[in-house]
Amino acid sequence: MNTINLKKLEKADKNIFDKFYNAQYCESSKYTFTNLFMWRNLYNISWAVENDVLYTFAENEKTLSAWQPFGSADKRQDAISKILTCANEFKGDREFKFDFLEKKFVEELEKYPDANFETGFKAAYSDYVYNAEDLINLSGRKFHTKKNHFNQFYKDYPIAEYSPLTAEIIPQCLELLETWYETQLNDPELISLRENLAHEKAAIREVFSDFEYFRIKGGAILLGKNVVAFTFGEKLNSDTAVIHVEKAAPEIRGAFTAINQNFVANAWEDMTYINREEDMGIDGLQKAKESYRPVKMIEKFFAKVK
Repeated sequence: MNTINLKKLEKADKNIFDKFYNAQYCESSKYTFTNLFMWRNLYNISWAVENDVLYTFAENEKTLSAWQPFGSADKRQDAISKILTCANEFKGDREFKFDFLEKKFVEELEKYPDANFETGFKAAYSDYVYNAEDLINLSGRKFHTKKNHFNQFYKDYPIAEYSPLTAEIIPQCLELLETWYETQLNDPELISLRENLAHEKAAIREVFSDFEYFRIKGGAILLGKNVVAFTFGEKLNSDTAVIHVEKAAPEIRGAFTAINQNFVANAWEDMTYINREEDMGIDGLQKAKESYRPVKMIEKFFAKVK
């Protein structure tokens, strides 16, 4: 690919991505290095920096995709041109599209000279965003059920303790991870997502193997020496944290509510918003995310050349 010299994403690339992502206010959970690294194999991610613009591509047998580029505002139109040239050279018989776009980049495409794009909304990939205070306090009628679940959990399990995620308890988290995935594989609703689940499981193991390197925060709920829930996330922008992973023992009622509340209260009390990512079109996940009363949704879009 002559116009943009792409290479495969590696863990050592973190500082480069962080520099570009941190330079502008981005609301999409897709644009953190941890997220990109965790899903790099599923999406076949490659990237490059040219003229102080970060380019990211994904591909499979049917589609070549460009995710939105990152760089100063005055370089975005030129970046679109480079992407289109690159796509024409490399896509072959495959379809090309821009993917996982924020609304502001769709508007950038609309300004492109001789713009000829057909855009669409990726409903299953909209991020759910909540007030951090709501998740911490669970106050008012709209959180009455959640508050009951939270209180009942501690009534049923008075020895339950919250702990920041440390190297000492990661082995117990991995034990829970195995149990959780064995349970999910029996869920008929998730049959079509087995490949995604396998990638996520492997990705969580990778992150745990070098947890400090990714500079993210995590937490766990312990009953004695056993981890019954764990989670991790990171700062997304100046006022928002994003939760990448949250797992809990399905047989422990209220464990999800407990880890959600404790993690935000202990790790993200200084944030205004909490982004809990998308539901991927899974009914059960959609209901769970809606039950926490999101205050806004971060929409994601795709665009194709007509």
